[in-house]
Amino acid sequence: MLPRLFALCRAAQGAAVAAALGQPADADGIRQEVIRDHLMKFHLGLPRLMQMPAVRLPDDWQSDRAAVAQAVFGPAGRAPDTAGALAAFLVSGQGVAPVLARLASLFAPGEAVAEGLPAVSARNIWGKAPVENSVAARHIAHPALTGLAQRHGRGPLWRAAARLYDIEAALRGSLPPAQAPVPGEGLVPAARGAYAMRIGTSDGVVTHFARVTPTDSLLSKGGVLERSLATLPADRALLGGLLLEVLDPCSPVKLVQPEAAHA
Repeated sequence: MLPRLFALCRAAQGAAVAAALGQPADADGIRQEVIRDHLMKFHLGLPRLMQMPAVRLPDDWQSDRAAVAQAVFGPAGRAPDTAGALAAFLVSGQGVAPVLARLASLFAPGEAVAEGLPAVSARNIWGKAPVENSVAARHIAHPALTGLAQRHGRGPLWRAAARLYDIEAALRGSLPPAQAPVPGEGLVPAARGAYAMRIGTSDGVVTHFARVTPTDSLLSKGGVLERSLATLPADRALLGGLLLEVLDPCSPVKLVQPEAAHA
């Protein structure tokens, strides 16, 4: 029933339950869900908030991987593999490069960044310390993203560009597999980061249930959202909505300026 309750990420929810119960996880469902959410972000969500025209999605994006690759990466059909290639892609006007280029023009290097957080793992996702539980965490060691982080910081451009490599991984079928680190526990990739789930059963009845979602990590004290806002200058507060679109929490979030909070 869980995928019906959380339909936005139903494949990831279902796969986490399956992994925790020792059953096969639907890797293809996760793959399609990841591609869908990233395409919606590049073609609809981000353009809308940056006063850019929406870009038509490929009609057969669910079945034609080549069409998706062309729509996202342009004629090359693949993600830039080095820092220099990514920099060239950003100014190429190909694929979704105009969306990333516009994002780069709105957030200066060092603005709305969240530095110093360890990448999420099966070991730290259940801890109280904040972690980098995002799409970027899956590709944090990629040389193109490493170079981008050195130039701009771990900010909106870095996080949005990470979706390029997530789309490529999904198209190739190389997203991280669902894991069961210990019996009764599942860890799966999702469109916003990683889901962890714990399920205890007795005589066929669920006796214990707990989960950690990417949004839980994002909104945690000292987490990505708090750090990103702390590095967004006050005179750039109007970019808060765009920042949230990039971070993409799947819970309602309201940003209140300090003076409004004390009014």
